[in-house]
This record gives sequence, structure tokens and C-alpha cells, in this order.
Amino acid sequence: MKRLRHGYLDAAATAPLRQKAREAMLEVLDAGFGNPSSVHSAGHAARERLEEARSTIARSLGATAEEVVFTSGGTEANNLAILGPALAEPRGRHVVTSAIEHPSVLESCRFLERTHDFEVTELAVGTDGRIDARSVADAVRDDTTLVSIGLANAEIGTVQPIAEIARAVRTRGVRMHTDAVQAAASLPLSFDTGREGAWPGGAVDAVTVASHKFGGPHGAGALLVRRHLALEPVLHGGGQERGARSGTENLLAIAGFAAAVEATTANVGTRALTLMQSRDALVQRVTTGMPRARLTGHAEERLPGHASFVFEGVSGESLLVALDAAGFQTSSGSACAAGRDDASPTLLAMGMSEELAQTALRFTLAEPLGSDEISRIVEVLASEVNR
Repeated sequence: MKRLRHGYLDAAATAPLRQKAREAMLEVLDAGFGNPSSVHSAGHAARERLEEARSTIARSLGATAEEVVFTSGGTEANNLAILGPALAEPRGRHVVTSAIEHPSVLESCRFLERTHDFEVTELAVGTDGRIDARSVADAVRDDTTLVSIGLANAEIGTVQPIAEIARAVRTRGVRMHTDAVQAAASLPLSFDTGREGAWPGGAVDAVTVASHKFGGPHGAGALLVRRHLALEPVLHGGGQERGARSGTENLLAIAGFAAAVEATTANVGTRALTLMQSRDALVQRVTTGMPRARLTGHAEERLPGHASFVFEGVSGESLLVALDAAGFQTSSGSACAAGRDDASPTLLAMGMSEELAQTALRFTLAEPLGSDEISRIVEVLASEVNR
């Protein structure tokens, strides 16, 4: 069989490490880096490298260096984005989010509910996973302290109307956070209030991004946060990151993070177009060739390299295993934990039955697929579905 060029189709879980990121990390290792908080020459050198990385990320994402707070990844950044404003300067004890957010957002909101007497409104979504901007505005109350809606969903790829939502929320005087971890490496993202046509829009107060979705290393992320937004730290200690996040910064991972962000954003528009072409070809071949297959998420408003399906009457896990044996690494919408298959909360929130939700399969592309690779994917899927 002809050797496959691109068998890794799980970029939404983690993107392959970019060469630029690897090179930046090796430079830090070779320099014998010190602690950025130390006052000696090695510490000063480390601090310079840290601030250089901060500036690179800020410039690439339309922020200022002062607006970049480094964290250990997207989960910590989401915790800081939710808990920080709610505990520092609460307008009230009410938070608005959606039923399909990442667990780090939902569990942070529920933590506030359990321990600080907050009330959480989890908004419903349509069958395509879209959130109506008016429903967000209608959910805002006089005691709402924060709205958190993700820019794009990891499982179904649906992109939300964040700019419209943010404008509606801003008119009510409420702060807005968006988890952009899944979208930042695929869409032209800017935190700059003056830049038109870029996500997430100038009315957003905080944005979460993560290194490994750009092709950087695991263990690094950032919260882009407006300087007017007060944050109560989630981690207490030495007061690093201007008091927002204590702990010695992971300089090695941050250097790779910055290099990956710079390389990714340099051609994000062109890359998105090529991924969309592969995605659309894959969707067309799968849905027309297999009557049991159905695309999940919004047909047009979705991430460029994201194709997700349910296959009525077929286990998503069995399709995943069959594709893996053929050299394609994908992911299933059903999560296996402690020997139990749990249907995806996202698909259930979209109105799917538990049985159908457990047939989910997701393809997320790091690079465009060739027609031969798409043909092979369809062949493997058809064989397993027929079996």
C-alpha cells in the first residue's frame, strides 16, 4: 500500500510540534537558563528571553505585552479567567456560560456555585451547536459578573458569533471571556480593539490560548486580559506575572510557545483555506458515500480543518480503532473513563440521543489531505460500517 503522508488527524487534541518551536526550546536549553526572577546575570538573561517571548505572542495575537499572562496551559488560564474576575471585583453572584463549554470553564463556574454562592446559567445550543447572541444578552442580569462563551467547540468545530455576543454583553456593562484554545491557531485572531474582521472582537475582556494547539510544547498557555480587569490569583505565592499567577515561569515551554504562535499566525489565512478544501472534500465523500453518516456541528460556521460525524448504529470507538490500524489517528466523541463509555455532553446538549452520541468520530487536520488519503479513509469507514 502507498505510504500515507498525513496520518495524524487529531490536531484538536494536540498539534504536531513545529520545527521552529523545537529550535527555540533547544536554544534555551543550550543557554543554561536561569530563573527569570533571579537578580544575577543568568536570571537577567532568562528574564529577557521571557519578555521577548511575551512580546512575540502579544504582537502575533494583537495584544500588548502587558496583557499576556503566562499559565501552564488552557485549563489553568480558563480557571483564572473565570475565578479571577468573579472573586476580585464581583458585580454580583451570577455567571453566564453555555452547556457545551470545555470542562475547565464549566467546572470553574460550578466551583463558584458550590463554594461562593454564585448562580450559573448554562445556555442551551441549537442542533448545530450555535449559541444565539440574543439568548446570551437576555440571560444577563443586574447581578451578572461575567459571561464566558468559547470561540469554537473542540468536538463539533462550530464557531460561535463571539463578536456579536461580546457587543451585546458590553452594552449591559458585563465582562466577557472567550476560550479560544481550539480556534486561535486556525482563525485570524486579534485582541486589538481597533482591528476589524478578526476574532474575537474588541468587546472581549479576556481570551484563553494554549501552546500545544499552535504546534508548541505542552505545559504552556496564556490568558490575554485587559489591564482594567482585576484578577484574584488562582495560584498564590511569589507574585510572578504581575501578581496574576505565582510560580516560576516555564521558560523552556514558553519559548517554544512563542515560536509556534509566530509561525502559525504568519500564514493563518492561507492555511485555513487549504484546510477547508480538504475538510469539505472529506465531508462530501463521507456523507454521500455512507447513508448512516451525518455531519455534526454547523455546516459553514466551523473550524477550517474540523470534520465531525455520527454514524447511526456504529460504535465510534470501533471506527477509531479501524482507522488507527490503517494508519489514521483520529478521535471519538465518546470518552472512556474507568471502563465506562460516556456519551458526549456536547452532543447530548445538541439534542442527540445517548446512543447516537456514542457513534461520534472527529477528524481535525494539521495539514491538508490528498485525494488518495481521503479515498483510503472512506474505504476504511465503509468497510467497518458495512461490517
